[in-house]
Amino acid sequence: MKTIFVMMKCELGKAYKVAEAAVETIEQVSEVYSVSGQYDLLTKCYLPDEMDVGHFVVEHLQKLAGVRDTFTISAYKAFSQDKA
Repeated sequence: MKTIFVMMKCELGKAYKVAEAAVETIEQVSEVYSVSGQYDLLTKCYLPDEMDVGHFVVEHLQKLAGVRDTFTISAYKAFSQDKA
């Protein structure tokens, strides 16, 4: 399993609709956050190892109505505090 984060810039007034559509229709989308700055949304996705990142972004995320631009970040290792 590989993790990617995709920043999405949306058409004006469409960010919440894009976020809802991503979470509801794309199985690989784990979480979507509204963010400040150059992009409107930060999307966390988990992809099977055999899935091509480029094809996933182009064929799923960029095709969501209201998406104008994307910026993809590949994650390598997660560090977290043990909550046990």
